[in-house]
Amino acid sequence: MATTLFTQNTIALIWDFDKTLIPDYMQSPLFRRYGVEESKFWEETNQLAARYRERGYHLSPEIAYLNHLLTYVLAGPLGGLNNKILFECGRDIRFYPGLPDFFSRAKDFVRERPEYAKHEITLEHYVVSTGIAPMIRGSAIAEHADGIWACEFVENPLRPGFLEQKEFTMEASAEIAQIGMVIDNTTKTRAIFEINKGTNRNPAIDVNSKMADEDRRIPLQNMIYIADGPSDVPSFSVVKSGGGRAYAVYNPAKPEEFAQNDRLRRSGRIDHYGPADYSTNSSTTQWLRMQIHDICDRIVVDREAAVALKASKPPRHLNPTPEEEAKRRAASAPQQASFLE
Repeated sequence: MATTLFTQNTIALIWDFDKTLIPDYMQSPLFRRYGVEESKFWEETNQLAARYRERGYHLSPEIAYLNHLLTYVLAGPLGGLNNKILFECGRDIRFYPGLPDFFSRAKDFVRERPEYAKHEITLEHYVVSTGIAPMIRGSAIAEHADGIWACEFVENPLRPGFLEQKEFTMEASAEIAQIGMVIDNTTKTRAIFEINKGTNRNPAIDVNSKMADEDRRIPLQNMIYIADGPSDVPSFSVVKSGGGRAYAVYNPAKPEEFAQNDRLRRSGRIDHYGPADYSTNSSTTQWLRMQIHDICDRIVVDREAAVALKASKPPRHLNPTPEEEAKRRAASAPQQASFLE
């Protein structure tokens, strides 16, 4: 018997991290811990592609900062850096007002009306970032997130001949040595489709598999993507073109970020924008709550329409009208009289 894979009554809020949930770059606590000058690191990172091009190399800008972090480890300024330390540094990440509490409050928005509860509508939060996954997992937001996509590092990389070895020595003083996973502004869209198809919940579903819209776990129209600027245009476009919402935030202390978001809105890249303030009465909270309710309302309408379409009417007795009953009696009268004779 044919059936759909998912009920499609889940809403997803998909979040960028740096400058969206936090005012600074997440690496700031790491640089403070090691006494590394942060501005110098980013200045060097921004020059890497051009300098390597002069040497005849082609460097992808998206992995430049990851490579430079590994160089800092190898050269000494970040010596001994491992995933445990990255996790610990995540505890020192400071968030914008209202976070992480907003993540819990948003999940309550889908329980504010009885019809939402009737259809068991739920809300999930996903972080999709070009930052460092262990730092996000160590931060205050992690316990509220239903999934995290970000860059990963490998410690103690496997050496040549590892297929023939039965046991491997693990160094206690492990350092990050290789890039394990890269999430850039383009591959963020892959994460969106993994959420869309349910790959993150069912590994048997490949993100490249062809799936009918009705079989996808979270339709794009059930998504809201929240980020801070032009680098997230690919993700804004994917969600918005699929019927979802795109929302940009800005630091209220930086007028240039406000102007940047206004340009995105005027060019049709986003639906709306507001301050990176997630406290109870902020305009950003109010807009997101309104959109969540709007998606809930559509889910209710769609699901009730589907029930009405697919559920057949139960059988019932047919009661004749008085006119029909009179005609029936008149037609049977002669026959009844003959029986009396």
